[in-house]
Amino acid sequence: MSSPRELARIVADVRTFCAAHANAAQAQRYAKFFTEGYDAYGIDKDTWAQHERRVYDRHHETLTLEDFLDLGDLLTASGKYEEASFAITTIRPLLDRFTPATVQRIGVWLERGVRNWAHTDVICRELLEPCLTRGVISPADLWPWRDSTVKWKRRAVPVALIALVGERSRTAALLDGLRPLMLDQERVVHQGVGWFLREAWKVNPKMVEAFLLEWKDRAPRLIYQYATEKMDPARKERFRRGNR
Repeated sequence: MSSPRELARIVADVRTFCAAHANAAQAQRYAKFFTEGYDAYGIDKDTWAQHERRVYDRHHETLTLEDFLDLGDLLTASGKYEEASFAITTIRPLLDRFTPATVQRIGVWLERGVRNWAHTDVICRELLEPCLTRGVISPADLWPWRDSTVKWKRRAVPVALIALVGERSRTAALLDGLRPLMLDQERVVHQGVGWFLREAWKVNPKMVEAFLLEWKDRAPRLIYQYATEKMDPARKERFRRGNR
């Protein structure tokens, strides 16, 4: 395991590179996609990807999985977009070493560092979904995340579970697990829940439609906007508030 001093040196090297390649105009161009704010250096995507690879190649033989988690703690805490991206990208090659405890550590990034939907969804796609499909964790390992005070961690639950919608036998249990989020107050959570329901509907429409009818007069309309997006107009009409 590396010392805190060595990890701090890696972080300093990353930040030095970022400062040297910052582009405020490029950062401004992407800011429009992030209503919650976007704190970025504005580094060209290809330039940044090459640097991530160089740093990983330089250190992956000496850093343990725990070191990369500690490094991610430091980088996600800064609020800088590229630094959090670096944390996610450099730990992904170690997926075969992940345990349930690893996933919970990454959950800490969502609570203490992640500040936008993009990093939340990348964590889901690149880190959580493989753990679900490989059986490293089960949906039950994510249920406590529904009670987080941080909206990004709550959003991660339905977005990660999209990985399992193809397994029809799980639909009922997954829908039941999402019940606590159906009355959530945060827009980004509504989007995540609606996204999950839309994908689950493609596989098991009858069960998902029954679930949607149950909640249609109480749940936020944005969930329904996403969930019914692929339905034809007549079918979509069933889920308007007040309709029977």
